Parts: sequence; C-alpha cells; structure tokens
Amino acid sequence: MRARGIQVHQQRKKSRRYQTTAVLLIITMALLLAGCGKPPTVTNRYLLEYPAPAIAGQTPLQESIRVELFSAAQSINSTAMIYFPRPYETSSYVYNRWMVSPSHMVTDFLLRDLRNSGLFKGVFGHQQSGLGRFKVEGAVQQFAEINDPDGWKAVLALTVTLLDLSRDEVTQRVIWQKNYHQEEYMPEQTAFGLAQGMSQAMARVSHQVISDLYQAAARVSR
Repeated sequence: MRARGIQVHQQRKKSRRYQTTAVLLIITMALLLAGCGKPPTVTNRYLLEYPAPAIAGQTPLQESIRVELFSAAQSINSTAMIYFPRPYETSSYVYNRWMVSPSHMVTDFLLRDLRNSGLFKGVFGHQQSGLGRFKVEGAVQQFAEINDPDGWKAVLALTVTLLDLSRDEVTQRVIWQKNYHQEEYMPEQTAFGLAQGMSQAMARVSHQVISDLYQAAARVSR
C-alpha cells in the first residue's frame, strides 16, 4: 500500500509539472503574438542635399586627381545623427540615421562636386582604377549638432591634404594641407533640421576645398 501511495504522489507531482509547463508555453505564445501584432518601427534615413557649387573663371588643368575615402573620428564613425546638448554630453536622434557614414558622405559629395567643377582633366574615386597626378586625402573631425548659447548649429570640420604623386620622394609629395570648420544655424531642432544645416555647411566647405585644391595644383603644374 505504501508503494502504491508513493506512486500516486509521483504521478500527481509529474502532472503538476506538465500543467505548469503548459501554462508557461501559453503565456509565451501570447506575448509573441502580441509582439507580432505591432507595426515595425520606421527609421528615417537622411542624406545631404545641395546643388554642386559653381566655380567660374578658371582655366581647367590638364591633370587628373583622385579622391581617397576620407577617414573619420571614432566619435562620429557611424550613421547615428549625433548631437551635443551640453558640454561633455552626447546623444543621437532615435529612429533617425544618416544613410551612410559621414566619411563616405563627405567623400562622395566632394567627388561629385569636383567632377562638376570641370577644373581637372579627370576626377577618380577611391574605387576606380584611374590614376591621376594628384591625390586628395582627408579626415572628418566633426559632423554633428551642437547647442551653442545663441542657438543650435550643424558643425562640420575637415582636414584635407593634397599630394603630388609625380614626385619621386614620398616625403616631398604633400604639397598642401588645410583645416576647415563650418557652422550653420539649423532651421529647426530636429533630425531634418540637422540634415538641412549640414547640407549648407557641406556646400560652403566643398566650394572652398575645390577652389583651394585647384590653386595648389595649379601652382605646381605650371
């Protein structure tokens, strides 16, 4: 009789375990179904947008130029739309991102604007096989929104270097280097406003960079 009682007790214990497991499975499935019923979160993607700057009154050089992919500071080396609400603090817009990283975006637009300028015989990107006498290298130091006492601004900072590959000595190939810093007020404190302000900043910087590149290349091409 005692053995039979133990057996009944074990069966009841096993049955309770099965019931508990079944309840947990039902709860888990309900949570999964509830999650599946929610619409997916939409992430907005932004690119710069501005007309290619026009640089008139210059004689095109009979030399080609190659634009290497710019590097970027690690703090902005992603597609996050970063802003600095106060000193020592950084954040980013939720559900809003750049389409590509700042280093790729700056490189692509500078390449586009150089081609549009018509100031060089050929303009090649880092993924193309064409070789040129001149090579452009650069780094994006700032590409973010900053809260200044007088308002929110889109801040773009670059370092650009021009090399003359026709020179035999590597140490003599750097013929020009310059830092650029541009700030533009944002029309609104949103991701869209940041894209607008950064577009204006890039338009101004691109115009100045192309003009400086041409002047530096022209001096050694004469």
